[in-house]
Amino acid sequence: MFIWLFHRISGASLIILFGIKIFSAFFLYTKDKKPDWALGLHRQPVLDILIFILFTFHSMYGLRTIAIDLGYRKEKQLFWLSNAVAAIISLILIFLYAKVA
Repeated sequence: MFIWLFHRISGASLIILFGIKIFSAFFLYTKDKKPDWALGLHRQPVLDILIFILFTFHSMYGLRTIAIDLGYRKEKQLFWLSNAVAAIISLILIFLYAKVA
């Protein structure tokens, strides 16, 4: 039940977060003066890290759902495996992001 609920909430959250990134980027590509609020919102590291975490967990839970639909029956093992893989990928992405920024 947790994965089902998290998968739905993370999907909706990703749509909103990507919408914010696209909306703020739109104002940064204008030829006029760039608004400070758009620059501050677009370069917000908390949003970027949240996108990394939600995207990796959402993707892993999606792959887990596909594996179960294809007949794999060890759901508890898949739960822990998908959490471990998503956590490792998230940490790597956050480390690379922190190194670049």
